[in-house]
Amino acid sequence: MGALWMLVAGFLFACMGIFVKLGAHYFSHIELVFYRCFIGLLMVYLIVRQRGGSLSTPHWRGHLWRGISGSIALMLFFYCITVLPLATAVTLNYTSPLFLTVLVMLVFKERFHVPLIAAIALGFVGMVLLLHPTLERNQLLPGLLGLISGFFAGIAMLNVRELGRSGEPEWRIVFYFSLIASAVSGVAMLAGTLHAITLQSLPVLLGLGVSATLAQLALTRAYSTGKTLVVGSLSFSAVVFASLFGILLWDETLPLSGWLGMALIIVSGVASLKLAPRHD
Repeated sequence: MGALWMLVAGFLFACMGIFVKLGAHYFSHIELVFYRCFIGLLMVYLIVRQRGGSLSTPHWRGHLWRGISGSIALMLFFYCITVLPLATAVTLNYTSPLFLTVLVMLVFKERFHVPLIAAIALGFVGMVLLLHPTLERNQLLPGLLGLISGFFAGIAMLNVRELGRSGEPEWRIVFYFSLIASAVSGVAMLAGTLHAITLQSLPVLLGLGVSATLAQLALTRAYSTGKTLVVGSLSFSAVVFASLFGILLWDETLPLSGWLGMALIIVSGVASLKLAPRHD
């Protein structure tokens, strides 16, 4: 039952993508990252205060690395959502399980075996197929930035795993990520043009912050109560939801090679999660 929280998270993350696309009419992608994180910070803080939880932590270094890597991933991801089809941007960001698998193998000095190498290679073939349509539309740079966002998201996932193994509760992990990401994006935001919040844009910002924060909480609940492999596999539901939303709301279409690339990335991501050694 716990793994089903990942379906909730996948749906909410796809909703977050909708609000990013809508918000791009009013704000820069850096501003959207800031408001998403700051609203999340306030929400989690109120939850913590209501439950009487403590924000004190001895694992500040782990939170710092998770916050910085997650901030970079989020800023690149939001930029890609504003310039690429929603399904493409989300799928490129969801290459993170492949990068996580490689990172785990390197960090724990595990030996790569043929089935795992094949699964990872399949994922990179999927990346090439998915990037091909972006190359035809002169959007190769955003596509590559999407892959980089997946890489940094993989680093963030590794940090979250280590924080969880050290006993940090999910709400504390989400709180410190929101705090650090708010600070990082806030400083970056000052380097550009600041746009005023209006009655038209306020609902978009609230929808962005609420959907993203609830998605994060649902994700952490899924990983803390469900089986890791099942949860990791269901995380790709965000790609399915994003594809449907992109088609229904913006009539976004991809060539057959793009859809095939998405399918290969999902299959290889699930396979790599299953084949990688467990370090829970």
